Amino acid sequence: MLRRIGKMRKAQSSREILVKSVARASELPFPKWEFKARLKNIRKEMAGEGIDLLFLSSPESMFYVCGYRAEWYQGQSPVEWPPASGIAVCADDDRIILFDIADEELMAKSETVVPDVRVFTEEKSCSMTGWIVEQLRREGWIPCVVGLEMWSYRPNRLTSETFQRDLEKEGCRVVDGSWVVKTLRGVKSEAELKCVEKAAEIADVGMNAAIDFLRPGVTELQVYGEIIRAMADAGGENPGITIPVVSGTRCPRLHALASRKVIERGEIVNVDVSGVFNRYHSNMARTFSMGKPNQDVERTVELSAGSFEVIRNMIKPGLAVGEFMQVMKSYYERVGIDNEKLWYGGYELGLAFPPDWVGTFVYDFDVDLSRKRFLPGMVVNYESNFFLPHKAGASLLINTIVFRSRQAKILGRIENNTIVV
Repeated sequence: MLRRIGKMRKAQSSREILVKSVARASELPFPKWEFKARLKNIRKEMAGEGIDLLFLSSPESMFYVCGYRAEWYQGQSPVEWPPASGIAVCADDDRIILFDIADEELMAKSETVVPDVRVFTEEKSCSMTGWIVEQLRREGWIPCVVGLEMWSYRPNRLTSETFQRDLEKEGCRVVDGSWVVKTLRGVKSEAELKCVEKAAEIADVGMNAAIDFLRPGVTELQVYGEIIRAMADAGGENPGITIPVVSGTRCPRLHALASRKVIERGEIVNVDVSGVFNRYHSNMARTFSMGKPNQDVERTVELSAGSFEVIRNMIKPGLAVGEFMQVMKSYYERVGIDNEKLWYGGYELGLAFPPDWVGTFVYDFDVDLSRKRFLPGMVVNYESNFFLPHKAGASLLINTIVFRSRQAKILGRIENNTIVV
């Protein structure tokens, strides 16, 4: 009899045992009530946009609603592994559904607040997008107005268009739902602001590592490595953009990768870091000189650095962005460096995954700022970047600004003037 029962009982694989025993939400970056509040706001925003069902596929949105974070999102995957996973949020149902592949089931069930995780396997007789649509139909969530994140690299165009066609075959009207979560992420909760401030401390650690290690004879990549090591030791995560370290004739190239170039005496070096904590970023850049710089060069950096004192005395929650930019332009004109600008302005910072940390909101003189204000809960950087005289290159000075309900402040503790090595 026992032998017969043993034959009838299906043997469980090691994977099945792990999936059943995994501790749910063992590594959540925020308490569950924070995610619950976010979902409430998302549904309210969906109602305002006339969206019945929102499918979230960008890494930032998936993290924002449930804590999902991974090191691979099939950004350039082979056709056999399409980037179709995501989270469905229904406007009139408290549940959300996370659709993923079998390889990620353990992560989805242990590091998110989603109780309903559905796994696509290769044994399915249809594509993953077709399977997701079928699951949504069985739930009674479609047909309806469906919002997709069209302003996202994920999924790629082919997968997104296939998904849209599958939805439309079921009678859905598909619209761009990119701005639902993007809009909400622009104003951060107190828990999010604390993550940004912790990230600023990590950025300080990274920049101090550059200060300690930089010297003639080392390569840009070696400096980069020391920065990353120091920030990791401080609990920092990998930033959304690879950190640039650029020297000599390369120093005006704002977005160049650190290279094997040897840093030489007399050169200007620009280092741009972002500290990261729970995927929230704080940005900082500083200009170094390998030895005593030319007096005119040092003076230009000093005048650029003076802009942050102007900012410190002016910033407050509710400040009109256009007014802010006019004050900055007046300062640069008054000290005589405005005509040497590389770029000054800034953009939203916060939650980000590779390949970017630049947020949705950007401000400079090429953007309509007539109705924009710095609201409580916003986080932005400010960049004061100028070309230098005597063919010395350019100077990058960047800091992060946090706006709270009653005050605003510049994060970071490292001086803005030229750091002489």
